[in-house]
Amino acid sequence: MHPIFRSAALAALLGLAAPALAKAPKELTYTVSMDPATNSNAFQVKLELPKSTKLKKDQAIYQFAATAPGTYQVMDMGRFVSNFQAFDAKGQPLAVKQLTINQWQLSQPDKTREIRYTIAETWDTPVKEHSIYRMCGSSLEADHALLNGQTLLGFPQGLQAAPLRLKLEYPSGWKVGTVLQADKDGYFHLQDYDHAVDSPILLGRLTEASTKLGAADVALYCYSATDKVQAEPLLGYMQKMLTAAQSFFGGQLPVQRYAFLYHFADRSAGAWEHSYSSEYVLPEQPLTPESAQGVVDIAAHEFFHVMTPLNIHSEVIEHFNFVQPTGSEHLWLYEGTTEWASHMMQLRGGLVPLEEYLSTLHDKVQYDRTRTDTTYSLSRLGLNSFSDEGQRQYGNIYQRGALTAGLLDIRLLELSGGKRGLRDVLLQLAKQYGPNKPFSEKTFFEDFTKLTYPEIRDFFRRYVQGAEPLPLAEYYAKLGITYQPIVHTGKQVATVGAVGLAPRETNVYFTRVAGPVAAAGVQVGDQLVAVDGVRNDFTGLRRAGSRAPGSELPLTIVRNGQEQTVRVKLGSTEEVKRYVFTQNPTATPDQLTLRAVWLKNL
Repeated sequence: MHPIFRSAALAALLGLAAPALAKAPKELTYTVSMDPATNSNAFQVKLELPKSTKLKKDQAIYQFAATAPGTYQVMDMGRFVSNFQAFDAKGQPLAVKQLTINQWQLSQPDKTREIRYTIAETWDTPVKEHSIYRMCGSSLEADHALLNGQTLLGFPQGLQAAPLRLKLEYPSGWKVGTVLQADKDGYFHLQDYDHAVDSPILLGRLTEASTKLGAADVALYCYSATDKVQAEPLLGYMQKMLTAAQSFFGGQLPVQRYAFLYHFADRSAGAWEHSYSSEYVLPEQPLTPESAQGVVDIAAHEFFHVMTPLNIHSEVIEHFNFVQPTGSEHLWLYEGTTEWASHMMQLRGGLVPLEEYLSTLHDKVQYDRTRTDTTYSLSRLGLNSFSDEGQRQYGNIYQRGALTAGLLDIRLLELSGGKRGLRDVLLQLAKQYGPNKPFSEKTFFEDFTKLTYPEIRDFFRRYVQGAEPLPLAEYYAKLGITYQPIVHTGKQVATVGAVGLAPRETNVYFTRVAGPVAAAGVQVGDQLVAVDGVRNDFTGLRRAGSRAPGSELPLTIVRNGQEQTVRVKLGSTEEVKRYVFTQNPTATPDQLTLRAVWLKNL
């Protein structure tokens, strides 16, 4: 999606030296104003309709977004709107009426020339339910702002596909970070409302760095609350990942320009992909090789989204419904396959060793088996992703979704004799479809199968549409990698006993106690405050196994409003490891040959 520049000069057209006559804009013109010095909680938005556009009766509803692509959540941006007004060509107010949470009725659409409203930022505005992910929201602070199109702009119904231009009014001295490029008058030109939603903007006290990957320009903009993170060194840490991604994409990125937008402060909220950019809300800490690796892992996932859903997506994504959230059965492709690729391209690019990759597989199996409903299929998760039910299972799209994509890759390599894996099929699909041609939501499994092998349809039926246990041991054995659900080591290690913890509001409480922790006097319902003197960090319970059996582990608890410390005498139990992936030292030549192919960018 490239900016659309509209310029013409009458003198040039006629070959004369006379000054150009400005053309009246044919785009919807939005102006978003922000002044944190006078109002730090809200933006002022104005929409001016082109003179050539007269709204019809069926365009009399001004629509705010109920959701947005890639969020998989209810947003209901109308909750944040106040002082909604409409005006005629002379600036006289016209009657308006709120119909639903996200819709305002224009009483005289044919006379409406301008719409104005105030819309609160989402970060610090409390709502009773369906809180908006911070990276998908809007924020306005003294030295910076984060803008997402759906959190600021609405549109007259029927004009979602109309071209628009956007101007920002903000404090002097602020830098603007976005993949968009402004014209000489400061306007960003966008193809339609979807393009605006797809183009986040970070403003304020930013640092900036850039690089080139082949013919593509890559920019990185960074806000760091106390300047611990700077754009140039962060991009340096990301360079190897970007090069690995370029290789994974076949040597050429499917975009001409891409922007990373980073917000580092006191909270972690994750990241959000867009077609030509991605944005990140992460905790600020000094940039070290260790802390940078976590940032790179997240960026690898978001960056791969330029493959899917940008170049591979169904009509549900192509023609997004901002009014009524609609789930896609192929969320496994958009998120699960992307998560697989983000780790696989680092493995194949030599950024991480095989043992570290196998450890990542362990973590994903553990999440799937211990924290989710294993009977909940990936297809069902995608279709229900906007519901509260689906949201409870949503995190597994990055775990079982990635595991399933990994198995699909192995199966394709096996069926092709090592000549064609999932990466190669994705590249073929990207060429077949691309940004402006969606695949069929209903027939994609069949279409994918026709492109590959008949056996793949059964794979989709069992492990994507169905929820059969994933054949991890069978498939990874083909690579000479052993998977064991449980391993008894025979080694004795320390234990606190059986413990269950659950959050309640901002605190954590015991829901189950047995063994040494119960013998020390801890009861169900006690609030856990600290482990070994470290407050609000309860990972020490898991690390107790590294201590000696019989040693003491102090726990600080609150019971009946009184804080107290109990000393748990650690017991002894056999060490049991679960979900273990290891390289088979007796792998056959055929297994090692397939593993060698699996480890390469074909």
